[in-house]
Amino acid sequence: MKILKKDIFTISNFLSLLRLLLAIPFWILIGKHSLNQINYEVIFLCILAGLTDILDGYFARDRHEITEFGKIIDPLADKIVVGTIVIKLFYLNAIPFYYLAIVIIRDLLIFAGGIFTSKKIGKVLPSNILGKATVINIGILILFILFGLKDNFLYPIIFYSSLILMFLSFFGYSIRAKEFLSRKSHETL
Repeated sequence: MKILKKDIFTISNFLSLLRLLLAIPFWILIGKHSLNQINYEVIFLCILAGLTDILDGYFARDRHEITEFGKIIDPLADKIVVGTIVIKLFYLNAIPFYYLAIVIIRDLLIFAGGIFTSKKIGKVLPSNILGKATVINIGILILFILFGLKDNFLYPIIFYSSLILMFLSFFGYSIRAKEFLSRKSHETL
């Protein structure tokens, strides 16, 4: 798999890189105020992260700039931002350790599996809808925590559905990687 310079410098990849860099202000600003107080800076960052995630995919498809580098940087940005926020929320005692562990271990396994699969088949597997749904669900859970809505009746539903989605998306990625590796070994890719 060869990544060309022209495939790196695209609008969609810039947006993904911007989202990745948002991990720094998220780390600094989460916990600046009480989690029960509305932190408008963090809300702005959440909106900005969501917009970059939507727009990077839109521009990649619209401008026909879906690249191998983009298939790496987009999910990596999601994983780094979500991981950063979840670690910070754990430090602030807003989520339990097992939740943090599941998020981090799942993401590390998917990332390592993606690297392994990419080396074997010569291309990057793109994100899938189940992975995006998982990130959205975790994002909603994070917003509930940041808005101090842990007592809301929807919170447990969102919390446990995010756990279920994490496991389902992990198994979905595993099955898909296995299928691509199997096709490669039979040269049907």
